[in-house]
Amino acid sequence: MRKDAAVADDRPQRARHRSEKRRVDSSVTPVPDEELMRALYREHAGPLLAYVLRLVAGDRQRAEDVVQETLIRAWKNAGQLNRATGSVRPWLVTVARRIVIDGHRSRQARPQEVDPAPLEVMPAEDEIDKALWLMTLSDALDDLTPAHREVLVETYFKGRTVNEAAETLGIPSGTVRSRVFYALRSMKLALEERGVTA
Repeated sequence: MRKDAAVADDRPQRARHRSEKRRVDSSVTPVPDEELMRALYREHAGPLLAYVLRLVAGDRQRAEDVVQETLIRAWKNAGQLNRATGSVRPWLVTVARRIVIDGHRSRQARPQEVDPAPLEVMPAEDEIDKALWLMTLSDALDDLTPAHREVLVETYFKGRTVNEAAETLGIPSGTVRSRVFYALRSMKLALEERGVTA
């Protein structure tokens, strides 16, 4: 008989009697024997860890977690392990393999987690500069004559062509071109006065 085959019967008589007494008393739930767990750990933890390390590509922390979960499941199913004939190692190996597979599947189903640290150093568009630019532009527009302001608003800010702006404003196309030319020149001077160049 192999050494690991006798693990289930390796318990002292007194501990076996206590667990049988607990089963008879219906008010107390049966608790698996601690000696059985110690024996399982002594006999199987090392080989099980070596097996799981191969399954998880050498990730020791993950392998230790899988072995721990496997032994917890063995502890929860101690009654079945006590009745088992032969070695419990195949059962432990099967449970460990299933835990690894379940972990792999759950990581595949869950979206990839992203570390937010790189986003913190990434430059973001500064909204304050944009707001200041718009305030300066609006202030410079106020310095223009109403006729010049109208043609710039229609052509540059509303995106209309010269002909469309002429139709909207009710003036000839040539007048719109002329006013746009002089309005841009005045706008440039107004912005330069406010410290905006190029």
